[in-house]
Amino acid sequence: MNKTKQFQLSLMMFLEFFIWGGWFVTLGTFLGNNLNATDGQIAQAFSTQSWGAIIAPFIIGLIADRFFNAERILGILHLIGAGFMYLMSQTTDFGIFYPYVFGYMVAYMPTLALVNSVAFNQMNDPAKQFPFIRVFGTIGWIAAGWIISLVFAWDAAESIQQGMLKNTFLMVSVASAVLGLFSFTLPKTPPKGKGEKASISDILGLDALSLLKDRNFLIFFISSVLICIPLAFYYQNLSPFLTELKVENSTAWASAGQISEVLFMLLLPFFFKRYGFKTTIVVGMLAWAVRYTLFAYGDAGELFFMLVLGILLHGICYDFFFVSGQIYTDSKAGEKHKSAAQGLITLATYGVGMLIGFWVAGKISGEFTNATGAHQWGSIWIYPAFFAVGVMIIFVLLFKNEKIKYKA
Repeated sequence: MNKTKQFQLSLMMFLEFFIWGGWFVTLGTFLGNNLNATDGQIAQAFSTQSWGAIIAPFIIGLIADRFFNAERILGILHLIGAGFMYLMSQTTDFGIFYPYVFGYMVAYMPTLALVNSVAFNQMNDPAKQFPFIRVFGTIGWIAAGWIISLVFAWDAAESIQQGMLKNTFLMVSVASAVLGLFSFTLPKTPPKGKGEKASISDILGLDALSLLKDRNFLIFFISSVLICIPLAFYYQNLSPFLTELKVENSTAWASAGQISEVLFMLLLPFFFKRYGFKTTIVVGMLAWAVRYTLFAYGDAGELFFMLVLGILLHGICYDFFFVSGQIYTDSKAGEKHKSAAQGLITLATYGVGMLIGFWVAGKISGEFTNATGAHQWGSIWIYPAFFAVGVMIIFVLLFKNEKIKYKA
């Protein structure tokens, strides 16, 4: 892969995740403060990510894989997304905002698979080359958070009251338009399934359901769905939580989770090879419980270090569970069901699991909200902490240890 293609793919990844991190982190704060949305409505808005993840395989399987070049569909979807983002920035009523955010997520979620498809199509050694391209995505997410907090201070208390967070949607609208146009200059990625018949079973990865006959994989599958409930609490509540505690530069602080994600991704191969798959997964689940306990008892004063530690645990929470899980799924599926199994796990976690998670997070957050809209965060965070412990205990007791080889 030459340097021109490497630059193109790196910029593509940077913009792809700059776009996601540029509005999704502060969405809960914007809705609660500027649209007076309830916790249930905020949960609805976040759940559009899950609906997007459920619909995405149909867009990829029925259109991208069979009729059009991936880079062209990527460009069209981001141009559509730019339009939705602009409309979201102009909205002052949740009832109008919701269809826009739903439409946006239906357009955006398929692009996560499309950027990978474009990138892999240019690589002769993906295991070695892809991490160096993908890391620019994480850098993009972090850059978005720093721009919001450190450059424009849109997440400062006074700025929030003045409605400045709507500028995040304008910023992302511009970035989406840039990536949309830039996508048409990317290396050509022709459809791989042209002329082949598409079945619903293939598209949703249902061929991999046979793997659930394996007891260990079934326990892992159920645990993956359930652990998405604590994950939903993090995405949905972190920004409102830091904002209500009057943490300065809250979005920049939140981006520390992505920084730790990069660091722990480097440590994962050593931990995985030394302690094995089961221990790695258990440590990942335990980290969820520890993080939420830190959030429950930390504050913006002398105990602020507890909040920072909780955010920095994101690397262990995500990498040790979800990345290890992808490796495990790959090893169990074999060549025949490899793609189907990964698709099934993605649908089950980011689709069904997160959909349930956002609903639960909205219900519990609503229960601990007073008449003025302030939350009893200590009580809220204890719920996902105990839930993560429960999932961990089920996994420890029912999953039999097996040796899995680490593959990048």
